[in-house]
Amino acid sequence: MNNNKNVLLAIALSAAVLFLWQYFVATPSMQAEQARQTELAKQVKPKPAPAGTTTNAAAPGLPGVSTGATRMALPAALKVGGARVDIDTPMVDGSILLKGARIDHLRLKKYHDTVDPKSPEIVLLAPKSTDYPYYAEFGWVGGNDMPGENSNWVQTGGKVLSPGNPVTLSWDNGKGLTFTRVISIDDKYMFSIADSVANKTGAAVNLYPYGYVARQNRPAGVDFFILHEGFVGVANGAQQNAKYTAPAQTFSSTGGWVGITDKYWMAAVIPPQGENFNGQYLGTKTASGADAYQANYRLNQRVIAPGSSVTVTHRMFAGAKVVDILQHYQDTQNIPKFDYAVDWGWFWFLTRPFFMMLDFFNKLLGNFGLAILALTVVVKILFFPLASASYRAMGKMKKLQPQMEEIKKSHKDDPQKMQQAMMDLYRKEKANPISGCLPILLTIPVFFALYKVLFVTIEMRHAPFYGWVRDLSAQDPTSILNLFGLLPYNPHAYIPAVISFVSIGAWPIIYGVTQWMQTKLNPPPPDPIQARMFALMPVIFTFMFATFPVGLVIYYAWNNLLSVAQQWYIMKREGADVSFFDKKKTPKIKAAND
Repeated sequence: MNNNKNVLLAIALSAAVLFLWQYFVATPSMQAEQARQTELAKQVKPKPAPAGTTTNAAAPGLPGVSTGATRMALPAALKVGGARVDIDTPMVDGSILLKGARIDHLRLKKYHDTVDPKSPEIVLLAPKSTDYPYYAEFGWVGGNDMPGENSNWVQTGGKVLSPGNPVTLSWDNGKGLTFTRVISIDDKYMFSIADSVANKTGAAVNLYPYGYVARQNRPAGVDFFILHEGFVGVANGAQQNAKYTAPAQTFSSTGGWVGITDKYWMAAVIPPQGENFNGQYLGTKTASGADAYQANYRLNQRVIAPGSSVTVTHRMFAGAKVVDILQHYQDTQNIPKFDYAVDWGWFWFLTRPFFMMLDFFNKLLGNFGLAILALTVVVKILFFPLASASYRAMGKMKKLQPQMEEIKKSHKDDPQKMQQAMMDLYRKEKANPISGCLPILLTIPVFFALYKVLFVTIEMRHAPFYGWVRDLSAQDPTSILNLFGLLPYNPHAYIPAVISFVSIGAWPIIYGVTQWMQTKLNPPPPDPIQARMFALMPVIFTFMFATFPVGLVIYYAWNNLLSVAQQWYIMKREGADVSFFDKKKTPKIKAAND
């Protein structure tokens, strides 16, 4: 068996993984972000209206997803439809449309479109007449003359919805049923909707409470194979997720929740947890051809006797998927697996602990960049025994270089004898040429897990480091093409995403230098062609890392520096000659015990 080929194969496989990641994840991610920014720019301008539309049916007995007859920018859309109740909290602002008592306008105060704090706030919920309608409704079905999307509710209590200041809405069907809705909100992202029905008729009424979130037209930047966006929820203690394109799904559960999730944001409706509900995920088309999606639930029947009333309390989460906030609701309001709204992925057993450590270090050090450096040290400590064994093996291989060169010269005309002599030398000296591959292979799951954490957790979004790094989840904003800012133009604005790797930033270059240093400490493959390929790996990896999140690049640059220091010390202690430069240019660094 040719061990040198095994070394090369391991390196080639690692490079292939990163190339595939670049092609299927990093480049589509950049293209999606460009598309999203384009859509955001369009939303500030009014658009012509498409043809009129009609209502589509959703779950049996539940109101359907519908769309207005016009498409307009958000400020204009808020002026149509009638009166609104304002929402104002430390985390969100927006309004509730009294017509239909629909929660259809919500902005997130703490989050902006870009790192510029003066850029527009993230708009989560939007009215039906906008380009991307997204809203929540609650109500009752099962009887005649039920409140619907055209019912004009009256505000009978409260003024502005804020923490500690609920608002009360009411609607009378004129036939003996009075509907009252008390809406409250906490200081984060949780709404509480207490729906009551008073029966003043002479007969019992059978009604079913329901709640749903609905949206039309998927936002730009979905369908990444490493990221779940679409329907999300928990039923019977298990995740109940589905892509937007999945067929309609129905399920029944006692306790749980349903919603629609984006990468960083989510709107979800939460029924009373001790009660059985029937849930459904549904994707349809409106009459105008728009894609419409609804996640809903319907509770069991309520029998309302004459002269009595019933009340059902729903909850709705609408906001950023901050892990601490999700876990707080999960623990205090008994919402099962609510923090699984964050897509931890296949490597959840790594991504969750990685995030927990990053979050801990961020709270301790006050910066996610410093937290990444601290996490690197923890990972190095965990892998220290394996890495040390590998570096000792590398040191032994480097000490054998002169003997290996003699064998190559002696058997240059007989490759089979040369290989046999090499194997005899390895057995005699108890050296293993492929043991040096272990650190490379171990970094692959770490790479995937850390990339996932940087990609999906909102805590990393727009998290700054020092110097020019203002967003650890984005690529390095500097570029060698404009001499790192010395030339007055932004190359990222002109380079297509598919070739964006040519715009190498400062941190990828720093990473490339550390990768070169580590390569120089490793014993070179005896085959010249393999040695040249091995020497090109730092350059190849530098280009690949150019489009990765800069937080990931910082992690690997710092990891490489720690590895170089560890490897240099161990190899020197093993008596190997250690040098970063060619022997002809720089004298060898002699080990202390030589």
